[in-house]
Amino acid sequence: MKAKTGGGKNRSSKKYKLFFMVFPLLILLFLFSYLPLYGWVYAFFDYRPPKKLADCAFVGLNWFQGMVSTPEKRMQLWEVLRNTFVMSGLGLLTSWMPMAFAILLTEVRNKRFKKLVQTFTTIPNFISWVLVYSMAFSLFSTSGMMNTFLQSIGILEKPVQFLQDNSHTWLTMWLWGQWKGLGWGAIMYLAAIAGIDQELYEAARVDGAGRFRLIWHITIPSLLPTFFVLLIMNVANFLNNGMDQYFVFQNAFNTDKIQVLDLYVYNLGIKAGNYSLATAISMLKSIISVTLLFTVNGVSKLLRGESIV
Repeated sequence: MKAKTGGGKNRSSKKYKLFFMVFPLLILLFLFSYLPLYGWVYAFFDYRPPKKLADCAFVGLNWFQGMVSTPEKRMQLWEVLRNTFVMSGLGLLTSWMPMAFAILLTEVRNKRFKKLVQTFTTIPNFISWVLVYSMAFSLFSTSGMMNTFLQSIGILEKPVQFLQDNSHTWLTMWLWGQWKGLGWGAIMYLAAIAGIDQELYEAARVDGAGRFRLIWHITIPSLLPTFFVLLIMNVANFLNNGMDQYFVFQNAFNTDKIQVLDLYVYNLGIKAGNYSLATAISMLKSIISVTLLFTVNGVSKLLRGESIV
């Protein structure tokens, strides 16, 4: 009986230790994720800084109705949603690429070359979008390296406006995003590949399986649970494209193709000073994102018998 009591105390003590280890992270989560939700109240007032919120008129759902009150606003909102859906859709359609890149990387036998490739494809993730745009401007501006080179060899007679042209904005934004995030996105798959039981590969080799069959019948099925979890998270973040990339690449010529929802909220709130309308749009975006998360999670539970929430 004493041994059982001692074991129970040890387990209880271990639980408290684990709780206090996690407690600082819970505080940070509350401060940066839940406490700011108080700001949603601005969506129901006609807020005009520097007035206090108590001195501003309560307007209820007027800002939500104002999003589609005129044909011009509806057209602008449609363009923003179109850009958001296209960019997020491209991300979802190509979400398998980090997994494929990780598989190809593990098949490289030269360890030195493998580490070199992994390093050079991971480093861009740590470069800010401001520096990325600076590099893009140096390469693709009208006086940049690319135009100068093409003109010097006679291919072009006058500079091409690569950055200002909006005919390929979606594709170029996707390419820059892939260049910056492909190597970083493959890290989780590389860790999952390292955790696959090597006896499965040995047994398959004994049965005569080649490298392609090993990948198709062992590696890919072992990575699918990780892929589906990340896919669910990507669907939940369908409306969250981020702002940094589109903010630095936007200009007067490509606004109609590059302005996604996050950038639209920033332009409304910070540039135009309409904090209440920007808060209302951001609030709806958050509610829709949470709804998408639980919907996709429910579909995953029905089809695969697994969920993440």
